[in-house]
Amino acid sequence: MQLLLNDDLLARLARARHVMVLTGAGMSAESGVPTFRDAQTGIWEKFRAEDLATPEAFATNPERVWQWYEERRAVVRSARPHRGHHALVELESLVPVLSLVTQNVDGLHQLAGSKNVLELHGNILRSKCHITGRPISAEWLEGSAHTVPPSPYVSRGLARPDVVWFGEVLPRKTLEAAMKAAVDCDFCISAGTTSLVQPAASLPVMALENGAALVEINPLETPLSPHAHQCLRGTASEVLTGLVGQLRSWKHDSGQGPQL
Repeated sequence: MQLLLNDDLLARLARARHVMVLTGAGMSAESGVPTFRDAQTGIWEKFRAEDLATPEAFATNPERVWQWYEERRAVVRSARPHRGHHALVELESLVPVLSLVTQNVDGLHQLAGSKNVLELHGNILRSKCHITGRPISAEWLEGSAHTVPPSPYVSRGLARPDVVWFGEVLPRKTLEAAMKAAVDCDFCISAGTTSLVQPAASLPVMALENGAALVEINPLETPLSPHAHQCLRGTASEVLTGLVGQLRSWKHDSGQGPQL
């Protein structure tokens, strides 16, 4: 199994002024976080994930939706970053600029120590008012005895997970920043994503169209595979660890220190 970059791509990565990394559910799955559609277990098996992740579902039965997300939050809180997360932290110290764009909502990149993280789909550990969209503090939630905590901002408001549901648009500023990174970067890595969910799936293609080298990390072929300069077949933790180790060795052998 080929795990490392070819010489040409390694040189391009070593010379890159701006690297963009897009991560997806495969990255989180290695930390024990179920993919979105695998989260239906126990009493939730009779529901489709789409029936629990829409504004309409929350309006119809906020208690049910809140409880489902509370169970998912418990799983996320027990998860820990794996080697791939930590490899991306090191990569950040080896290149001038790293933009880390993630479709994941678990905050594991930040827990590992990554700084410049763009969360396209929000963060399951945060909450916001379902009417105003304003963030609600953890202290407020802990002090509530309600099944679904009320909003501190408006009388009819409720707390809801700060994630993007079906039928909702991605946070505008975050998406704009991700698109800007895709246009500006000269090296793009897509890791652990099926490349099916839009608009995230279009970001690596956008990078490619603007002259970036494109590397895909995934155990399986995806719609992005035919467009990548190289496909590294393996898990995100395995391949990212090897890739960053290869870059570190190249810089050491060439007498280059970390580019800060």
